[in-house]
Amino acid sequence: MNKKGPIIVIEDDQDDRLMLEQAFNDLGYPNEVRYFETGKKALVYLQDESIYPFIIISDVNLPELNGFELRKMVHTNEGLSAKCIPYIFFSTAVDRKAVHDAYTMSVQGFFKKPHSYDSLMATLRKIVEYWLDCYSPNQFLK
Repeated sequence: MNKKGPIIVIEDDQDDRLMLEQAFNDLGYPNEVRYFETGKKALVYLQDESIYPFIIISDVNLPELNGFELRKMVHTNEGLSAKCIPYIFFSTAVDRKAVHDAYTMSVQGFFKKPHSYDSLMATLRKIVEYWLDCYSPNQFLK
């Protein structure tokens, strides 16, 4: 995990993406935030060997390649898994099966999208601050 790397947000809903963009702007983290509308576009970006993201925040229901499919590809790809990128699901719909399936794929968190802007800000702050304090194996490789 590269704490100074970009925050990857994968969200196909334009309104949700705009709200996330405003929230990250207001939170003022120095990380670049990269937005992708599809899992497929995010995967192409993530496969660039020179890119070391901080975290991935992904919707579950995405066109072309859904969040579960993308998570599996990131988790099982040797090069991507070596980057130790925390993968967080951020979804409107949360049910028992989805949460269970996510955790069997070693996802690092599953959050329901809040309905209010203040709650969104608080949730994003918790996620980012947790990972800023957390250590990963690749931090010791330098």
